[in-house]
Amino acid sequence: MADDYQMPKGELMKGKKGIVTGVANHQSIAWGIACQLAAQGAEIAFLHLPGMERRVQPLAEQLGVKVLAAVDVTDDASMDAAFETVKAAFGTLDFFVHSIAFANKDELKGSFVDNTTREGFLRALDISAFSFVDCARRASAMMPNGGSIITLTYMGSERAIPNYNTMGVAKAALEAATRYAARDLGPKGIRVNALSPGAMRTLSLAGISGGRGMLAKGRSLSAMKEDTSMEGVAGAALWLLSDLGRSTTGELVHVDAGFHIMGFTEDDEA
Repeated sequence: MADDYQMPKGELMKGKKGIVTGVANHQSIAWGIACQLAAQGAEIAFLHLPGMERRVQPLAEQLGVKVLAAVDVTDDASMDAAFETVKAAFGTLDFFVHSIAFANKDELKGSFVDNTTREGFLRALDISAFSFVDCARRASAMMPNGGSIITLTYMGSERAIPNYNTMGVAKAALEAATRYAARDLGPKGIRVNALSPGAMRTLSLAGISGGRGMLAKGRSLSAMKEDTSMEGVAGAALWLLSDLGRSTTGELVHVDAGFHIMGFTEDDEA
C-alpha cells in the first residue's frame, strides 16, 4: 500500500512532474521515494523493466500514476520510446530518479578477482552506470527550467564489501558520473546528486550472497544501532529533488544510520 511508510504530506512538490525508475515492489527503494514524492503533490511517471507491467501497474494505481513505460536501458530504441511516452504526457520534467542496477548473480559472491568475467563486468557497467549517463542526457533535455536528478548507490563503491564485487566497481563509476553530470548540467540549473542508503531488505540485496548478514552488520555497526529506514531515504530524496535542495549538487549523501562513519567498535577494541 502507498501508506506502508509514514510519509509526511504536504505541497513541496506540487506542480512538479518527473520520472521514477526502478519501482518493482513495495520493498523497492524507488517505491518509497515515489510514495514520498506523491505525498508532497508530485506528478510521477514510472519507467520499468519490460515484462514487469503486471507487477508495476497496481503500484502505479495506488499513487495515481497514469504514465508508465517499459524500458530496456541497454537499447537505444527502447529508451527513445520510453522518454517519448513521458514527453507526450508531461512535456517537461522537474525531476528524475535513477534506480537501476544489475550484476550477474554468480559474480556477487566469493572472490572479485576470480569470479569477474569480461562480459559480466561490462554488462554491470552498462546497466548500472552508463544508463545513468544516458538517462541524465535525455531527462535534462526535458528540463528547460532547471531541475534535479538523483541516483542510488551503496558504500560498496567506497570500501571493499564482501560479495558486492562487480557491483561495487559499477557503483564507483556511477558516483564519478554523478559529479561529472553535475558539472555539465549545473549551468542549466540542473542539480545532480547521489543517495547512498545502508543495506535494506530489497530484491537487489537478496541477489547478493550473504545479503541478510549485510543487514545485521549494518545495524550492529551503525552509529545509531538501527536499520536504515525507508522514511529516511525517501526524506533525503525529497530534500534533493525539491526546492529545499537548492545549491546542493555533485554530492554523495549517506543515509545509513551512521554506518559509513564508524571505524571499529568497543567490542573490536577489546
